[in-house]
Amino acid sequence: MSARTDRTTFRQRPQRGSHDFDAMAAILDEALSCTIAFVDDGRPVSIPTTHWRMGERVLFHGGQGSRLARVMAAGAELCVTVTLVDGLVLARSAFHHSMNYRSVVLFGQAVEITDPAEKAAAFAALIEKLSPGRYASVRPPTDKELGATKLLALPLAEGGAKMRSGPPVDDEADMSWPVWAGVVPVTMVKGEPVAG
Repeated sequence: MSARTDRTTFRQRPQRGSHDFDAMAAILDEALSCTIAFVDDGRPVSIPTTHWRMGERVLFHGGQGSRLARVMAAGAELCVTVTLVDGLVLARSAFHHSMNYRSVVLFGQAVEITDPAEKAAAFAALIEKLSPGRYASVRPPTDKELGATKLLALPLAEGGAKMRSGPPVDDEADMSWPVWAGVVPVTMVKGEPVAG
């Protein structure tokens, strides 16, 4: 379970929030990308990137010279967000339209992983997330490739998940309004592979 702090207290619709580790882990594992926000040189920055989870940490990678990797390795405070949209909630009134979603927000500082064996295992886990069973078939990273890449880990120590599911919640007075209402499911589907 993630720590409840002032930053992770659910103020609006708290019934949708959870600090449950398994709920957060499931969302992080399904999502293919996240957005990392931080302050660099006094300015707010947010960068979308790939992430993956190993145990109670979320991992990120970047080139040794990339701003994101440099700032994370320097110990910047981070805010990491992930959102999965499950459906468009179409209500009878414009005001009550919504989305069904699952999201995670994490706070903290990332720690650089420098041990070559740990880095190699982490990159194997990334490939397995993207395409289960594939790592056994591909060329593993070389020492040079591992050395050119920063690997950073953020503990799942401070954060929470928030979710909405179900049909529209219309006002009783709008129930007879002559328009269709319901949920349009949204899914992410992998297409047919295209040879490279």
